[in-house]
Amino acid sequence: MNKINVVGLGNILFGDEGFGVEAVRALEASGNWPETVQFVDGGTQGLYLLDYFESCDALMVFDSIIPVEFEPKVYLYRKEELPAFIHRKMSAHQMGLSELLAVARLHGREPSQIVLIGAPPHDLGLGNGLSELMRGHLARAVEMGSEVLREWLEQ
Repeated sequence: MNKINVVGLGNILFGDEGFGVEAVRALEASGNWPETVQFVDGGTQGLYLLDYFESCDALMVFDSIIPVEFEPKVYLYRKEELPAFIHRKMSAHQMGLSELLAVARLHGREPSQIVLIGAPPHDLGLGNGLSELMRGHLARAVEMGSEVLREWLEQ
């Protein structure tokens, strides 16, 4: 892979909603990654993130997500699994994520590899930071992200 972008989505002011941003920060700090890997605090920027989606060979996104039938654990979805997942609109950012991927596809600049990693939020209280449950998920999310990054870097 020539260029890998790792993007964290979420609002750190609303408790577990900031999981994606915290996960990207933790993943970046977990290793000595090559310059071909760019870590992005995407926050709630929506379409302003389009260049990060279109300018890479592989894209990893972290976010708070709620699968239809969920357990409180970390989930990983690969590119081929995303359309069905995203159309269920289970995250405050999935509309933005869905739109970004659709525009990148229309432009013919969709990354060849895409992974979404996330966990269901437990507490969305203003100013609460991540709940204990979500802090517990960070290590697993970083582990999953590291495994995918190593896989991509070996390609």
